[in-house]
Amino acid sequence: MKEQNLSPELQERELPPEKEYQRVSISGEEKCGVPFTDLLDAAKCVVKALFIRQKYMGLSLQSFCRTTACYLQELSEKNTVHPPVYKTHPYENQNPASFPADMGYGCKMVDGIMHVSYVCDVSNRSTELDLPYPDLQEYIADMNVMMALIINGPVKSFCYRRLQYLSSKFQMHILLNEMKELAAQKKVPHRDFYNIRKVDTHIHASSCMNQKHLLRFIKRAMKKYPKEIVHREKDKGQTLMEVFESMNLTAFDLSVDTLDMHADRNTFHRFDKFNAKYNPIGESILREIFIKTDNYVGGKYFGHIIKEVMADLEESKYQNVELRLSIYGRSRDEWDKLAQWAVKHRVYSDNVRWLVQVPRLFDVYHTKKQLCTFQEMLENVFCPLFEVTVDPWSHPELHLFLQHVVGFDSVDDESKPEQHIFNLDSPLPGNWTEEDNPPYSYYLYYMYANMSVLNHLRRQRGFHTFVLRPHCGEAGPIHHLVSGFMLSENISHGLLLRKAPVLQYLYYLAQIGIAMSPLSNNSLFLSYHRNPLPEYLSRGLMVSLSTDDPLQFHFTKEPLMEEYSIAAQVWKLSSCDMCELARNSVLMSGFSNKVKKYWLGPDCLKEGQEGNDIRRTNVPDIRVAYRYETMCEELNLITQKGTPVCAPKDV
Repeated sequence: MKEQNLSPELQERELPPEKEYQRVSISGEEKCGVPFTDLLDAAKCVVKALFIRQKYMGLSLQSFCRTTACYLQELSEKNTVHPPVYKTHPYENQNPASFPADMGYGCKMVDGIMHVSYVCDVSNRSTELDLPYPDLQEYIADMNVMMALIINGPVKSFCYRRLQYLSSKFQMHILLNEMKELAAQKKVPHRDFYNIRKVDTHIHASSCMNQKHLLRFIKRAMKKYPKEIVHREKDKGQTLMEVFESMNLTAFDLSVDTLDMHADRNTFHRFDKFNAKYNPIGESILREIFIKTDNYVGGKYFGHIIKEVMADLEESKYQNVELRLSIYGRSRDEWDKLAQWAVKHRVYSDNVRWLVQVPRLFDVYHTKKQLCTFQEMLENVFCPLFEVTVDPWSHPELHLFLQHVVGFDSVDDESKPEQHIFNLDSPLPGNWTEEDNPPYSYYLYYMYANMSVLNHLRRQRGFHTFVLRPHCGEAGPIHHLVSGFMLSENISHGLLLRKAPVLQYLYYLAQIGIAMSPLSNNSLFLSYHRNPLPEYLSRGLMVSLSTDDPLQFHFTKEPLMEEYSIAAQVWKLSSCDMCELARNSVLMSGFSNKVKKYWLGPDCLKEGQEGNDIRRTNVPDIRVAYRYETMCEELNLITQKGTPVCAPKDV
């Protein structure tokens, strides 16, 4: 993770910040184009919504937009440290003496939420720790407030006009300052779009390789391990050669077309067909052998191919990814098996961080008699995490693995109809024994509530905390995006924000990260030319480009660069636009602040152009200053007009 050496002359060379550029200003007192009474009411509603999000972000120790928080009287912090450099492999340190001591706490799930307690030595009584989490009744009340707000006519008009204004203002900014931005980039020594840091903020580990890479790996495995037993069928072991012989295939027969794992026109609005593309040659047994962590060979092949992807990333140096691995919640030992796979196969890279995705598949597991209640699924997901936090040596591999896990994802086909509405009449997790799947907001609330308790416990132990970054707004009802606004630090997709001006404006004001994957959407839900990413970018939403599933959607060895390349060609993005997207991807990623400061500059956590180092980001100060000043103008508009609104008592 060392930066390329520069000559002393270039290191000492100071680039003067670009403070002067052509600004667009609106004259007159009323600057939003709506009647004063409508502005007053709309501003009150918007500020109230921001306070709701601020409350929930504080409960789970997730971050809130610093500029917005400043306007809501919240403080931010900053420091400068070099990123860690491991002298030995991080998975080699299993000395129990180096692990924190057992706290001796007890953990028990009550009504779907973990409670942590300790036993007093004197009275021998159990006392519960004060680890806050959102109250269910209050959460549902806040959801109802948000749902009423986003359909409020005057508020919709106000937000729509503000978004249109932001688009027009950006176009005017480009007309007046594009040449200055380009000139500023040309002055920067050494740095260009290819050697700035980029993070693929949404990519699944099981499809992080391209189809040619997987094909070559399968052929190598067939030649190198033909006699290795890789599967057990009816108490009889099958070698890799026997598996392929049963399909009447040889290594020579295999081709990309034979694998048939690339999404095509037949997957559009057919999530079931897309999921089937994960099976090489349409055979689920090959999916289990090659791209699963828990199989007969202990995920050996999957570990090898992930390490090859990591080696490619390390070679490219400037590309980084946040790979998603799955925990299904079907049994308690899933976490240990996943951690043992990572440690055994030494699946680690400085260019990679992990997110753990929990598929919303309770109905499937319940039908198969693998789970009785939804609370059982929650216990399987969260109990091992609390146990390893209380006593790291109870799950030593998991303790090591969690040091490189940054957050959780909730994933499934959002377009599936939901049979229930989440309200106070909904069964508690311990009583949810129905065959129907719980609604999206139900999943998100209980994941978030348990994460809140876990984060506070981990903070007490001196461990890093986790964030919630679900798939949200790709399809389905609009209340998914409401839940995402209240509970998530970042989301993936966010396509439906284009139909909800109030929520889009709130996502802008809160600067909620949106990892967008236009090529993925193009094959599943929305054609490329209708994708709202360029519109979101022009308005100033915190968007980044990501690949989602390179195995299904990409052709080259560098899928993230392929995503940038196509976006630049189709939408005519400038070099400055692309560098801004790359900078956004680093800021919204789960890499530590130490690493971000090394990549973006020591002051990257400051607001505005003070936090920009063009020598590292290649983003002109003009662009950063424009974004910051525009955001401040919007916040100033709503907070000045919205001062009668009182913050909730919890804030």
